[in-house]
Amino acid sequence: MLVDPNAPFFRHLWVRVLCVAVPLAWAGVELYTGSPFWAVLSGAAGIYLAYELFVRRRPD
Repeated sequence: MLVDPNAPFFRHLWVRVLCVAVPLAWAGVELYTGSPFWAVLSGAAGIYLAYELFVRRRPD
């Protein structure tokens, strides 16, 4: 497991949203600058975090 979705750090919704939004936004920056390889990596990280932090996370 790369990310523990039930760690106290991810308790607040805004932290989880920010942790997903930053890599997805960076993927957009990479696409805009013409680096599709890094865009795919950043996008995959954002999608993985979204899955871990919003789908697999147990409710408090």
